[in-house]
Amino acid sequence: MATEKSVADSIVGILGRKVGMTQIYNEAGEVVPVTVVEAGPCDVLQLRTQGRDGYEAVQLGFLDKPRRLASRSQRGQVAKLDSKRNKKRSAAGIEASAKAGCEPKRFVREIRGGAGDLEVGSQVKVDAFEEVSAVDVVATSKGRGFSGAMKRHNFSGQRATHGVKKCHRHLGGTGCSAYPSRLFKGVRMPGQYGNKRCTVRNQKVVGIDSEKNLLLIGGAVPGPNGGYVVVKQTNKL
Repeated sequence: MATEKSVADSIVGILGRKVGMTQIYNEAGEVVPVTVVEAGPCDVLQLRTQGRDGYEAVQLGFLDKPRRLASRSQRGQVAKLDSKRNKKRSAAGIEASAKAGCEPKRFVREIRGGAGDLEVGSQVKVDAFEEVSAVDVVATSKGRGFSGAMKRHNFSGQRATHGVKKCHRHLGGTGCSAYPSRLFKGVRMPGQYGNKRCTVRNQKVVGIDSEKNLLLIGGAVPGPNGGYVVVKQTNKL
């Protein structure tokens, strides 16, 4: 089973789930809008090293997944499974990599950086952010499907008076005349809106609730309520 360990000095990030937005009062009596994130506890599944993998990172897992719903590869990621390949490797004297010994996880991500005192099987909890003042939050934005230029890019649209027939929300002219007789890349046009990975940087940490594993982040966070997020200590000055 995974062992609990204090990792406040070596934390590189944590995984969580967006609960929703609310507002609280600070010490000055001012109303502060915050996003509530259920952060951790996260099990350390693997440690990437420079010598073996070419980079340093910590692989974290969040939320248990029932074993009946997990594939064999997902179960083998967290626990040792008997197979012909493992038997051949053990017979050849190859040492098996350490396993976390926990349940399969629903949300698994790697966070770049040194592992510090972290070990495979230890846990990262929200109290590791007690001394962190600002964070970067990575999430998938809300998907709004195929949208027009007015909704996607905030265009004003066509006139609603003389000379416009049933195309009041159209894009308008995009041509470049006879030369270069084409459109340049990056022209703002209708298309897929949202459902992309995005990052909000340098968000202030307003509060922490260690008992309920809650992290209060100032301002808005991408994605819908219940969406998975990655919270990392910001590197922005």
